[in-house]
Amino acid sequence: MVGEMKAPREAATGLRSIGRALRHRNYRLFFSGQSISLIGTWLTRVATSWLIYRLTGSALLLGVLGFAGQIPTFILAPLAGVLVDRWDRYRVLVVTQIMAMVQSGLLAVLALTAVINVWHVLALSVLQGLINAFDMPARQSMVVEMVEDRADLPNAIALNSSMVNAARLIGPATAGVLIAAVGEGWCFFVDAVSYLAVIASLLLMRIEPRPRTARSTRVLHEMREGFRYASGFAPIRAVLLLLAVVSLMGMPYTVLLPVIAREVLGGGAGTLGALTAASGLGALVGALYLASRTSVLGLGRVIVASTALFGVGLVALSRVGVLWLALPVMLFTGAGMMLQMASSNTIIQTIVDDDKRGRVMSLFAMAFFGTVPFGSLLAGALASRLGAQNTLLVGGLVCIVAAVIFLRALPELRRVVRPIYVRMGILPEIAEGLQSAAQLTRPPEM
Repeated sequence: MVGEMKAPREAATGLRSIGRALRHRNYRLFFSGQSISLIGTWLTRVATSWLIYRLTGSALLLGVLGFAGQIPTFILAPLAGVLVDRWDRYRVLVVTQIMAMVQSGLLAVLALTAVINVWHVLALSVLQGLINAFDMPARQSMVVEMVEDRADLPNAIALNSSMVNAARLIGPATAGVLIAAVGEGWCFFVDAVSYLAVIASLLLMRIEPRPRTARSTRVLHEMREGFRYASGFAPIRAVLLLLAVVSLMGMPYTVLLPVIAREVLGGGAGTLGALTAASGLGALVGALYLASRTSVLGLGRVIVASTALFGVGLVALSRVGVLWLALPVMLFTGAGMMLQMASSNTIIQTIVDDDKRGRVMSLFAMAFFGTVPFGSLLAGALASRLGAQNTLLVGGLVCIVAAVIFLRALPELRRVVRPIYVRMGILPEIAEGLQSAAQLTRPPEM
């Protein structure tokens, strides 16, 4: 009887822990508005890829599209990080959302008037990349200001990932239906309208203005300081390097999905939407797992396992030739990708110094988004020579090797992180002396 009563109570506690960051008003507003806007974002992502492939039939141009949309993040992210640390992050976020709405609106007008061509899509993708270079570090840094209790920060980051991947589940499937029924232009239009939700949520927030401090140093000096800090601190350096390798060699699989959908699986826009949605479902499950965790301890092992899972998923995807096998493979691929990214984000946000948060998160943007354009070009070029399937195989094998290398470095990284976790109270049992001497000698589970 006691066991029967205990199980429901633990389940209820677990459910409450998944959404505990939502008790903060500002974060709850952001979560609701962004959840709507992100569905529109995924409509545009699928629609632009399909539009380019429909107009050209070129895998190489799919790579060029990915490059055009994300190279601005790689170039501008260090500067953007310094400016985000100097400026009001809240205002930066409002401005970037308005600009993104305008960008989607221009795509919609061009497509619905039937004058859109490849250079229009590429130019507007560059504009979106410029917006993202400032939006990403501002958004990541703002999470700390939306969540008053720092203990809820990992949960908020995991819920962000859940939100992204729930939209990734709904958006691509909806895009497939809309493209088949009325064309790509209406996907862009819905995306533009969806930005109103997140803009409204931001305007309704109650944000305490950040105290403005006089800056005696120049922008370039602060940029170098951010680089030195991240490269000189082994845990941040290792996590960013692994993220960069995975983003360079693994993440560009998304630009090849139209080729896989049409040439390997013999489908169309609906097949592309199903593949992307399956990946989003796997990512959503992984994000909910992270949201249910109550501590950052053990995330180092999660990073290793998820990187390996992502690599294995890419290898498997390169070998399958039928949709009913490709869909479950995409589930595992999406879960691995999301777990690796979100766990890396959580660890970095936990251990970074507050005064360098914007700069470090801009380096996170460079590692996660900024290397993808080079990977997209590489994937497009390799696919035109080796084929899309063999390109996926190479990327998956590189991710598996990177996971093994990170695993070997993990014990030393845990030793370096231990004093930070103790100081922050993440290891309260150590501070309270509740563990045995043998347990005290163990490094924390980064």
